[in-house]
Amino acid sequence: MLQDAVPQGEPPAIPVRAAARPQGGIWGVLRMARLNRHEIAGSLGDMGTFLPLLVGMSAQCGLDFASALFFAGVFNIVTGLTFAIPMAVQPMKAIAAVALTEHLTTPQILAAGVSVSVVILFLGLTGLIDWLNRVIPRSVVRGLQLALGISLLMKGMQMVAGTGQWLAPDSYVTGLAAALLVLLLFFSRKVPAALVLFVAGLAVAVWTHPEVAGCLGIGLTLPVWTPPAWADFVSSFPKAALPQIPLTTLNSVIAVCALSADLFPDRPATPRRVAVSVGVMNLVAAWFGGMPMCHGAGGLAGQYRFGARTNGSILFLGSVKLLLAVLLGTSLMTLCGAFPASILGVMLAFSGMELALVCRDQTSRTDAFAMLLTAAACIGLNNIALGFLLGLAMTWCLRLRAFRVEEPAEKP
Repeated sequence: MLQDAVPQGEPPAIPVRAAARPQGGIWGVLRMARLNRHEIAGSLGDMGTFLPLLVGMSAQCGLDFASALFFAGVFNIVTGLTFAIPMAVQPMKAIAAVALTEHLTTPQILAAGVSVSVVILFLGLTGLIDWLNRVIPRSVVRGLQLALGISLLMKGMQMVAGTGQWLAPDSYVTGLAAALLVLLLFFSRKVPAALVLFVAGLAVAVWTHPEVAGCLGIGLTLPVWTPPAWADFVSSFPKAALPQIPLTTLNSVIAVCALSADLFPDRPATPRRVAVSVGVMNLVAAWFGGMPMCHGAGGLAGQYRFGARTNGSILFLGSVKLLLAVLLGTSLMTLCGAFPASILGVMLAFSGMELALVCRDQTSRTDAFAMLLTAAACIGLNNIALGFLLGLAMTWCLRLRAFRVEEPAEKP
């Protein structure tokens, strides 16, 4: 959680070299995989994003924890067999943030993931992904991220405040202790704070709800067919899918490919392959309760920072997720229902801060103005789609020089 990315910020869209995949197909990719202590440590590099949003949507929105974990594991393995780099599989942050702050139902969450995937898959197959990246200004995307990050931060703090007591297993003091723990592990390259908080939250859940311990046990759990209805697609598209599309285009496709070229110049990912991967993931998983997933530059940077250098870390992580989902799925779902709000609130608050911090690359006055206007419109109007459109219109007015916000240069 709040781990320093490598390199800082999200890189600009840059040309990616053609030699994006080792020779020999899947076997060629597998031959590049390594599994050692560095790869295992690197596999934990994205837990700061993955766990808080998954646990939050499970505890607050009723998302099936076991199904979400199952498909996250499946697509970790598929990703590890497709890309020869530690390509992360993350929750779609905009959808997760909207789901938590606006209390979307599980079918609405799944429908939003399908809608985004259809668009991204189309853009990837047609090659229009680069065009969309040029059309949507980065300042507007950053404004969306800032608004969603602040909303998630506020939601987390409200959850801690909602405990309504000072001294109890689930209280203000517990939330304060969790926040201090995150700060102590801020620069740790060995221990992800979110993983520690998750384990601590499970311990508090068992302590405060002893009956939950009786539900623990190994049993076979598999996803079931749970398709969203058409009404879920209609209601979730403007709220959750529309703001996610530009974020997925920029961060999950363009930026992750640029970062892969920087970190792994001999085996970078290509935008078309990544876009197709994102599309296929959710078009398969959503009908069985799998949360909306994507790739991401932050996840790749986090896993690289923790030591991952090959797809071996992703294959290992996927196998662990898959085993936990199949063998302990029902138990974990019960535990999530009893997860303390104070610890979950801290996890979500720091995830919101991490999402908002990517906006620090908007250093010019014009870009910062457009970003802040977009964020303010999203939060003030309580409408992400309308805020996005207003921010887009404002940015194009600035680009067409309809008015100026830059300070005039001083005369010599």
